[in-house]
Amino acid sequence: MKNFLLSANIVILVLLLSACGGRSKTSSIPTGGDTLKLRYAANLSIVKYPEYTVATVRNPWDTLKTLHTYILTDKRKPVPEHLPEGTVVRVPMEKVLVYSVVHGSLLNELGALENIRGVCNLEYFKLPEVLERHRKGLITDCGNSMSPDMESVIELSPDGIMLSPFENNGGYGQIGKLNIPIIECADYMESSPLGRAEWMRFYGLLTGKEERAKSLFDAVEREYQKVKRQACKEEKKPTVLSDLKYGSAWYISGGNSTTGRLYADAGARYVFADMPNSGSVPMAFETVFDKGQDADYWFIKYNQKADKTYAELKRDYAPYARFKAFREKRIYGCNTNRIPYYEESPFHPEELLKDIVKILHPGLLEGYEPKYFSKLAAD
Repeated sequence: MKNFLLSANIVILVLLLSACGGRSKTSSIPTGGDTLKLRYAANLSIVKYPEYTVATVRNPWDTLKTLHTYILTDKRKPVPEHLPEGTVVRVPMEKVLVYSVVHGSLLNELGALENIRGVCNLEYFKLPEVLERHRKGLITDCGNSMSPDMESVIELSPDGIMLSPFENNGGYGQIGKLNIPIIECADYMESSPLGRAEWMRFYGLLTGKEERAKSLFDAVEREYQKVKRQACKEEKKPTVLSDLKYGSAWYISGGNSTTGRLYADAGARYVFADMPNSGSVPMAFETVFDKGQDADYWFIKYNQKADKTYAELKRDYAPYARFKAFREKRIYGCNTNRIPYYEESPFHPEELLKDIVKILHPGLLEGYEPKYFSKLAAD
């Protein structure tokens, strides 16, 4: 009987939530407006009008289509009449459900920590500020992002849900039926590190931190371009391989991915630079070995208590030892269990670029010590 009443209450709450907010009903096409100049983001456009702002997310898997259109309106004012078609988001969003530590970390840096009122995958959030607010009951743990705790989400009643979309995801299940604005954070599908970082301008608009986001991105861009110019002057272009095999597949980032572009900007030749995709694709070990066996450097990421060694890497999968970078001890690893790689690097590509440049071109960036990658120990 208790379970029946709980289910009934959830159904009622879903109906109530579905009755307020959500997509606009009109389809008028706005004219004029001031376009926010984005210099690198290819999948995002933002146009400001007197009463609202239109943010359009291009479908990164079918660039002739739109993934989502958002109509941002000031929550301190009545909803304007005759809005264009799209998902109405009342801004600033003051109660946000965040699925990923990537975006949680950015909101924290933008000064919007208090806007985070719920998270999924809490075990991956190592930010002390987030954990402390959760301990105090100020941030709700909404469970696993693949199957969120619907009761917690409904009780939270967030202004918006920030999540990363995937190709052909088929919608978002029960979450998608709540009529809560779903912010599809497709930044990870950008084809350049600065393109991804520039999405912070959009997230700043959503949380009332527009000026802070612009200032932060401008600083990121200046430093990134400065380091890139130094690296591109180097005549020697070492070849680079990335990541490890997981299960039966090795997920390889394409040449048009942020990873591929980062290596190019660091003055390297990425062994899969000729792959046109901007995301990652699964490959057999033999295919990766054929292309990467003679790579000069190999960068890997892993998550475990103790830092990985060459001996452990060979125990993990003996054929790793056949790579030139293994034999010549030029593997650099990032232990994400203790290093905030995912928390920081997506929106601070300038720091990651410095790491790669310093490792590949030791004579550059005098005095800089890599913060993410370090040489694997022999044993």
